[in-house]
Amino acid sequence: MRQFAVIGLGRFGSKVAETLAKKGVHVIAIDSDPELVGRVSDVVTKAVQIDSTDAESLAASGVKDVDVAVVAMGEDVESSILTTALLKNLNIKEIVARACTKLHAQILKMVGATRVVFPEEDMGIRVANSILSPGVLEYIELGADYTLAEIEAKSESIGRTINELDLKTRYGINVIIVKRRVIEVGEKAGEAIEKEVKVLPTSDYKIQRGDILVVVGNSKDVESFEKHMK
Repeated sequence: MRQFAVIGLGRFGSKVAETLAKKGVHVIAIDSDPELVGRVSDVVTKAVQIDSTDAESLAASGVKDVDVAVVAMGEDVESSILTTALLKNLNIKEIVARACTKLHAQILKMVGATRVVFPEEDMGIRVANSILSPGVLEYIELGADYTLAEIEAKSESIGRTINELDLKTRYGINVIIVKRRVIEVGEKAGEAIEKEVKVLPTSDYKIQRGDILVVVGNSKDVESFEKHMK
């Protein structure tokens, strides 16, 4: 099982730690604030209160055994850089570091980060795209002008098969997953439980009302399809 460390448990770091833990992997969560450490202690494998810029404390926390370390500090630029450098010295193979500016990102890479993320910038892109294309429920840029998007099926597609829609020819996009809400009978009498199931659609899959299509394609083609689905 792969092991992870998340250092810095603000809103971003705590969400990363919680999401990883829910996937069932080993997570060490680290912060100097005892309150933040306490908030995730029941969720992660191990929660540690230390100053991550202290080399001895960081090594003793167990991070030297992890496969991936996430440096999630926000505006504390100095601490994020020092922590990243110390992780590099501990021979952590993969170090994902959060950056606030382009210069911050450059320095993080210089001292050992293998990947740098800009949470605020990435979220800003996603919000802007959701405003421009309100029919898109989720929007992720894949690079090279390609996009992965979730789009709710509209009237034109209801009752038609993937083959009949011929989205590859008409719009240049592919449907890779269909999300569907289903009602299941619970353990108690009369209890109904709504669940989401994911379907890998074949060419004869028939679209139903409420289906959410997960599509991939050129960004302009995805936007064109979304507009046509309104």
